[in-house]
This record gives sequence, C-alpha cells and structure tokens, in this order.
Amino acid sequence: MKVTRLQIVARGLSNRCPNCGGRTLFKAGRFFEVNKVCPACGLKIEREGDEGFFLGSMSLNFGVTLVCYLTPVLLLAYDKVIGVTTAEVLAGVGCLGFPALFYRSSRSWWLMNYYIFFPRQLPANGGVARLGEDRNI
Repeated sequence: MKVTRLQIVARGLSNRCPNCGGRTLFKAGRFFEVNKVCPACGLKIEREGDEGFFLGSMSLNFGVTLVCYLTPVLLLAYDKVIGVTTAEVLAGVGCLGFPALFYRSSRSWWLMNYYIFFPRQLPANGGVARLGEDRNI
C-alpha cells in the first residue's frame, strides 16, 4: 500500500485529504463547506445519497462534545469548583460553540476512521474512489 494506516491517521488528525495529504477537504474561505471531490487527487469526499459520512461525523461531534466538554463542566459544578449558574451558562454556550468549532475535525476524523478500516479503497492504494467511476468495492 502506498498510503499506510499511520499516514491516514496523521492526515485525519491534521484535517488533510486521506489519499493525497493535501489541505483540500474544505473549500477555501468557507468554514462549513466540504469539497465534493479533492481538487488535488480526485478522491470523492462527499458521496451523493450516502448519509453515513455526514451522520457518522455528526455522531462523532456529539460524542466528543459530551465527553470532552460537557462532562468536565458537570464535574466542576458537582465538585462545587464552579457555581450552578456558571455551569449552566458554560453548558449552554458550549453546546452550540464547541460543535461548531469541532466541525472540521469531526468530518476529517470520520473519514480517517473509515479509511483506517478500508485503506485499499483509497485511489492511491488501487481503489476506485474517483469522480465518475461507479465500480462498487
């Protein structure tokens, strides 16, 4: 394989294309808009009719928000390190702000998780994932 699992993880954690490593997952100047196809290598990032890539990243975003943001706020309030009102405000603001800030990473991490298990589907590894090619793998 040309692209190893370790490279896929490194590219996923740095919000890069899992196939070529380019910073091409998102449209330039647009925070929430994902490219349908990687402009550098042709990897299909957005798949028409495949809800799994969006729902998977949304679930990942929800889980990370719950575990990494809301649980610490809850524990700080429970231990009386912060007041209940402060915890409520932090939780309310964080429930909207943290997922928005984590959006790009959650989309990239979901792609990373997919290609860790199916690295042979990357075009660089001989898979067919280019626009216009309809072979099922």
